[in-house]
Amino acid sequence: MRAFAELTEQEILALAISAEEEDARIYADYAEGLKGDFPASAKVFTEMAAEENEHRRRLIELHRQKFGEHIPLVRRHDVRGFARHEPLWMVRPLGLDKVRKQAEAMEFEARRFYERAIARSSDASVRKLLGDLAEAERSHISLAQRLGAQHLTPSAQQAEEETRQRMFVLQVVQPGLAGLMDGSVSTLAPLFAAAFATHSTWETFLVGMAASVGAGISMGFAEALSDDGELTGRGHPWLRGAITGLMTTLGGIGHTLPYLISEFRTATTLAIVVVLVELWAIAWIRSRYMDTKFLRAAFEVVLGGLIVFGAGILIGSA
Repeated sequence: MRAFAELTEQEILALAISAEEEDARIYADYAEGLKGDFPASAKVFTEMAAEENEHRRRLIELHRQKFGEHIPLVRRHDVRGFARHEPLWMVRPLGLDKVRKQAEAMEFEARRFYERAIARSSDASVRKLLGDLAEAERSHISLAQRLGAQHLTPSAQQAEEETRQRMFVLQVVQPGLAGLMDGSVSTLAPLFAAAFATHSTWETFLVGMAASVGAGISMGFAEALSDDGELTGRGHPWLRGAITGLMTTLGGIGHTLPYLISEFRTATTLAIVVVLVELWAIAWIRSRYMDTKFLRAAFEVVLGGLIVFGAGILIGSA
């Protein structure tokens, strides 16, 4: 990689041309990836790509006048000091916050580049164009915000926020809730069966940990392999699997940890209290994100938990 100070005037123009072309393609990729769920924001990035292409056209015309038709291939990753921007396929599923923040970072970097390039240029016409482009970037701290004022009307912003909320529920809340329910409820039977069969807190702890970790691994793989998310919009399968697996393990470990206490009655009482807290949390999440009335959600969750809890006690006491 070369230092920016080592570049000639022609190489600086060539670098600016390739940078504007890369930025335009990144914005066009963002527009393509967002148009299905966020059409208003997609229009913003389409216009951003058009503006970058216009910058590139002006740079090419100046290079043709000053240095001829051949443009040296100088790219950002050939020069030290530039940030690396992830291509589209590495940031799916696209999130509005992430792409807007990256767009603002790209604009700030472009402005800094043109300001530094002016200091490295002596030709008046080159300095003028670089100054114009730097001013274009400086005049709007965020091109995404300026264009958003045109396309992101209150109704469009509300629609996109609703879409983002639905995607969050599909990709995060649902797999996490499924894992928490399975971990909190399914591990009750083996945990309390071991507790009442052995009256040993350490052995009960080991059974609970094994049940929690095993259920987490099983649920994680089951969720990851259930669908690839392409048609359902549920997001990357391995991310969903990781969320489900971790929440399943967490749900089981919660009422297992009290059995680190050596006194059996105290440990069991605390474990039951933790179970009640877990069931309340599940009911609240269902009420908050699944449009289920809290009392109904609480009844359904507590009923299922009590059945599994009773089964564990009966088996352990047999």
